[in-house]
Amino acid sequence: MAKKIYKSLPDMSKARNRVDAPLLRREDVVVPPLFASFAKGRKYWISTFGCQANVRDEEIMAGFLSIAGMERASEESSADLVIINTCAVRENAEEKVYGEIGKFKANHLKDKNFILAVCGCMMQEENIAKALMERYPFVNLIFGTHNVPDLLSLLEEHLEKKKDIVEVLSFPGSIVENLPSTRLDDYKAFVNITYGCDKFCTYCIVPYTRGRERSRKKEDILAECRELVEQGYQEITLLGQNVNSYGKDFKDGTNFASILEDVANLGIPRLRFMTSHPWDFSDDMLDVIATHPNIMKCIHLPVQSGSNDVLRRMGRRYTREEYLNLVRKIRLKMPSCAITTDIIVGFPNETEEQFEDTLTLCEEVGYDAAFTFIYSPRKGTPAAKMVDDVSSSAKHERFDRLIKVIEKSVIGHAEQMVGETYAVLVDGPSKKDPGMLSGYTESSKLVHFRGPKQLRGHIVPVRIVESHTFSMIGELVEDPWISLAKDVAKDLLQEDAAKRFFATKKAMEDDPEVARLRDAIQEEQRALALAMKDGDDLAYAHHKKAYEQNKRAYEEHPLVRNLAASSEELKQELLSVVGELS
Repeated sequence: MAKKIYKSLPDMSKARNRVDAPLLRREDVVVPPLFASFAKGRKYWISTFGCQANVRDEEIMAGFLSIAGMERASEESSADLVIINTCAVRENAEEKVYGEIGKFKANHLKDKNFILAVCGCMMQEENIAKALMERYPFVNLIFGTHNVPDLLSLLEEHLEKKKDIVEVLSFPGSIVENLPSTRLDDYKAFVNITYGCDKFCTYCIVPYTRGRERSRKKEDILAECRELVEQGYQEITLLGQNVNSYGKDFKDGTNFASILEDVANLGIPRLRFMTSHPWDFSDDMLDVIATHPNIMKCIHLPVQSGSNDVLRRMGRRYTREEYLNLVRKIRLKMPSCAITTDIIVGFPNETEEQFEDTLTLCEEVGYDAAFTFIYSPRKGTPAAKMVDDVSSSAKHERFDRLIKVIEKSVIGHAEQMVGETYAVLVDGPSKKDPGMLSGYTESSKLVHFRGPKQLRGHIVPVRIVESHTFSMIGELVEDPWISLAKDVAKDLLQEDAAKRFFATKKAMEDDPEVARLRDAIQEEQRALALAMKDGDDLAYAHHKKAYEQNKRAYEEHPLVRNLAASSEELKQELLSVVGELS
């Protein structure tokens, strides 16, 4: 009897298909009985490779496992269930995955109940899943990017049938709402607004691994973002393989500029988005970014090449001139806006002259940062079929030259920051030096500085005192406890207790009876003082009685009593916050 069940294997021809309207599913999470029993008292570990979309998938899978009753393991060796979440964008990412899988053979041999699952973009490539199952017989479950919402049912099937399972769906893609989520960060959150991509750049595997482009409904995005704001998140990053094509599939005029503005209006302190395609970058979008101070003035704008011939072979849909014109418009609207990019070196048949075009474009733009890659062919993409006459040595030599050009502009931007003060969102203690805090500026520049750990999750002013090119050394410009107090005051005003206090206070101030009693008390106080000065005992007794009657009526007035109760509630709220900070 076969020990493996191949329910479905990836088919890149199916992944190319277009749909007019993707299936929208809204489902409640149901934990199947066998897996619920397995999950009790057990721990999981998820190892994620790749981009922010993969990180978001990890959070959703963790949400499912948490609802089922599992806890996240503090280290991989103590996990009863391991999920390896893969990336397919670069060849070296795949090599790392094979090494990661091999690490868990010992877990399999030690514990017959141990479950090892492999998922993600790499599994969507043809022949990978089957070959992996044959090469690593201790893998129990393989599933693709479209199968994430079905994680619990796949694990249940594995336990029920006591067989290893492969299910990798290849289709244009659907949208599933009501997905659970265990966020990896308490202050910064990723929010998907689109899935997949329709650009089909000739070198890119993403349209085949993530499906065709499809947008979430605006109301679902805003509901998720609103909840994050209410939970105290400081930063939201809107995600999409091509985020600024949002809404095109609705065909009703909805666009990325509108959803970006709507999320900004929710009051999140920091709003980011990625990744932008230059071809879809509209003037409306630029105006929204420039108008809203809480939208970070940092734009990731992948160029890939500075040569029109190479851009055409890549299928990028814009020219060098159009890209540079967009950069000029960004600089005109927002002179201090940071611009970062992606660049591929050694695309098939790239000539020396074409590579020089990339160098001169980088010099003209002056990027704040760049992610640079030597071209890696992905099987199944058009570029993988191109004859490539660029030698490996030439690719590496060009890569080194590009790095030097990029570093020159990065160093220039970094040196200009020294002596200036920037708002930094604190991530927490530095990984390299626990005595230092680390955080990022609006332009996504990493800053290290000394301060108390209680600053984690707060936005504080930091003066840059030293440049290390790719990271900065800074110092706090105000007492950290003053910064915390400001945030406490700001946050406290958003609490229900504060809202009730100020609403009651306003109602009391606007009430004519309360105003009459207040005036009467003040009038009787003045009369008492005058009677005491004149030595008129009879008048003093009369006004004292009137004063006490008015004061008692004032104190017993429902609005005054409500304000006293609201004041006590607000005081206790403040004391609890102070206790947390200490």
